[in-house]
Amino acid sequence: MIKRSEVRRLQDRAAEMIRRAGIVLTDKERGQIEVAEFGLGEVETTGLELVVYVNTDRYCAKELVLLPRQTCPEHRHPQVAGEAGKMETFRCRWGKVWLYVPGKPARPVQGRPPKGSEAHYTVFHEIELNPGEQYTIPSDTLHWFQAGEEGAVVSEFSSTSRDESDIFTDPRIRRIPEIVED
Repeated sequence: MIKRSEVRRLQDRAAEMIRRAGIVLTDKERGQIEVAEFGLGEVETTGLELVVYVNTDRYCAKELVLLPRQTCPEHRHPQVAGEAGKMETFRCRWGKVWLYVPGKPARPVQGRPPKGSEAHYTVFHEIELNPGEQYTIPSDTLHWFQAGEEGAVVSEFSSTSRDESDIFTDPRIRRIPEIVED
């Protein structure tokens, strides 16, 4: 659960980070920045801010904003109604992001699972993305990602996004935010 005033504050912060990345948003897009707080009450640690440009039955384009060291928790995009789960390409536009997928674990791992949630992070093959670098995640693949010390702006290009169908390793996660008035 997140207060509307907190959503507005995080929308403004995300919009400023997007501006610093050289990406122009319309006033309408600024007002529609989604704040995904995942129901844990620790949005600046476990959370994500998103701008969805388009999401059709064929493709999707978004900007993902991560505050400094903010983590999008481990999840996968499963098959839905007989259709393959979302395949997505992340392209770093500003800052640094560490992406974790199955494979040989990094030693040491640069990202840090949020305190108290470590048991819900199981994949540690590390891919570091800096501006201009990208990585494609196959459908139904466990992954999580975390921004570096300055935060990060990442463009996502994918097949259809069905956020409500994402499966998170942490059973406490609620993908669709619950916003309450102040």
